[in-house]
Amino acid sequence: MSNSAIWHPFTQMKTAPPPLKVKRGEGVMLELEDGRQILDCISSWWVTIHGHSHPVLAEALYQQAKQLEQVIFAGFTHEPAEKLATGLLKHLPKSLTRVFFSDNGSTAIEVALKMAYQYWFNQGEKQRTRFISFEGGYHGDTVGAMSVGSSSPWWQTFKTLMFATDIVPFPATFDEDSNVATHEAQALDCLAELLQKNSHSYAGIFIEPLVQGAAGMRLCRPQFLQELAKLARTYGVLLIYDEVMTGFGRTGELFACLKSSTCPDILCLSKGLSGGCLPLSVTVATEEIYQAFYSDDIDRAFFHSHSYTGNPLACATGNASLELLTQNPDVFRGMEALHRRYMETWLSGHPKIERTRICGTIAALDLKAESESYLNATGSKLRSRFLELGFLLRPLGNTIYLMPPYCITPTQLESIYEVIRRVVDE
Repeated sequence: MSNSAIWHPFTQMKTAPPPLKVKRGEGVMLELEDGRQILDCISSWWVTIHGHSHPVLAEALYQQAKQLEQVIFAGFTHEPAEKLATGLLKHLPKSLTRVFFSDNGSTAIEVALKMAYQYWFNQGEKQRTRFISFEGGYHGDTVGAMSVGSSSPWWQTFKTLMFATDIVPFPATFDEDSNVATHEAQALDCLAELLQKNSHSYAGIFIEPLVQGAAGMRLCRPQFLQELAKLARTYGVLLIYDEVMTGFGRTGELFACLKSSTCPDILCLSKGLSGGCLPLSVTVATEEIYQAFYSDDIDRAFFHSHSYTGNPLACATGNASLELLTQNPDVFRGMEALHRRYMETWLSGHPKIERTRICGTIAALDLKAESESYLNATGSKLRSRFLELGFLLRPLGNTIYLMPPYCITPTQLESIYEVIRRVVDE
């Protein structure tokens, strides 16, 4: 049992091994207190897109800390937030025009929920109180975010706290999937049936575009998102993209909405937004949604905030991170080809592996197992073995995935595939 007073996340504290104490990080490497070196294959829960201790981000943080570390964001503003909002909008679909700051992925989703709900309320459509989301979707661990991700396996304890959401199938696909079109049609038919019966009761549809993260890096095709967007427009329901994970280059383009040639009504961003330095998120909305709140009537205002909304330090690192991404987009656009090369070299045709899939900087595969549950023992055993060999990989049940920092070298990336092959053979 650990002597630490810290209660760690997603951890059964009684049975978990003692946490590893990290002394420093540089690039893709973490140095433990005992001197061991660990290659961070998952960008520390998908946030450190440029790698650890990046000098440009560190300098931006240092310079901002000397000038302004924090200020209340109600009634005040500052240059780092204004610059970041403007910079983001330059790279997003033109119909997205308004940026609301908050703290993390879950709060970005909570903002989107309340924003969508009140948008209809302000227009007199008070019956629009329900949301649609996709089987396997994960949108965060606060109560509203859990509710729209209610098919995830961790929240049975909290079911009575959560509001009801209508769940439709997610057409998960993988390399050489011959049934993808059929599964997409079934999902769209299910969604269309819900909308035909009761479209005027729905406020919005939530989806993780192109990649469902916590469900096991399950992919869908751009074509599916395009048909989904058509249905949402046809029935007048808001389309809400959770790009907390897929944003900032993860799918091989700056945003999944750009890669899929679609445009949501509301877009949630976090994780890589600050380059992994500080908690920061935004919820971006169309002008039409913003105008529904813009009024002489105070009751129509959007009453939501957090203590650190628009934090100057986080915004400063966000600006530096966005500049790094736009100066050298090849670092994330070129990674998919490397994933495919090494997947083919080291893992193709392996009898224990199925459903390989790659999207931009993300690669995943499933180990053949009796149980595919996130909570089965396979994931924890794999995680321990990978750490013994010097690699931070955190399998989702029987799914092994890679989501490395963009600064990883080809040699380092190939070494991850080599160790996966070794452990799978074992």
